[in-house]
Formats: sequence, C-alpha cells, structure tokens
Amino acid sequence: MKALSIHQPWAWAILHAGKNVENRSRRTTHRGPLLVHASKSRASYDAHVPDEWLARYGLALPAWENLVKGAIVGQVEVVDCVSASEAGGGPWIEGPWCWVLANPRAVMPVPFKGRQMIFTIPKELVEL
Repeated sequence: MKALSIHQPWAWAILHAGKNVENRSRRTTHRGPLLVHASKSRASYDAHVPDEWLARYGLALPAWENLVKGAIVGQVEVVDCVSASEAGGGPWIEGPWCWVLANPRAVMPVPFKGRQMIFTIPKELVEL
C-alpha cells in the first residue's frame, strides 16, 4: 500500500479535524487510497502558537504528548491535486499544491519508519 509521512499536527488534523487537503511543494498523480504516517518531526508543531491555531482553525491545538508519532495512523483517499488558487478558500489551503483528500479514517497506530515522498508498505501491516 502507498503511504505518506505527514508532520503532526497535520496528520491529526486530516483524520480528526476536517483538514481535507495536504499542502505540498509538488503535485501528485496518485489517486486512491493513501495511508497516513505521522512523522516524528516536531518542526511543524513548534511553528504554531496555540491561540493562533484556535483562531485560524476553530479548534484547540492538541498537546504534543497526545499526538501519535512514528506510526501509520490512518487512511484517506486522494481524489485530486490542484494549485492553491484552484482549491478555493479555507483555512487549510496553503499550497503551492493541494492534494485533495476524502474519506479520512483513523486506524490503530502501527509503528513504522517514515520516508520522503510517497512510499510503499506491506499491505498486511495495517488492518483497514
């Protein structure tokens, strides 16, 4: 199965907070199921101020300690890839490319080492 490593809190937001795009510097031709891997990096998390997160997204920034890291945490469907200008508005849109996501589904976390770009993991590793 194909998977993508995503920093926290973004992996959490995709599965639990209605984030329906993954902002990337490159487009993708991938369509269909994609496992969400929550990376161990804290870089994206530390870039956010809790009060600003609340104002922008309308929900509280989860505590770092409560976020799963270094594991497959869910699955989404990639249904499109558009430029930020084509994606319309919304708080989650940053671009330059927006991978449009649908049908997020959390799974029981499965420890796994992430990688750059889309990568393949054994299908039997995750119960879907």
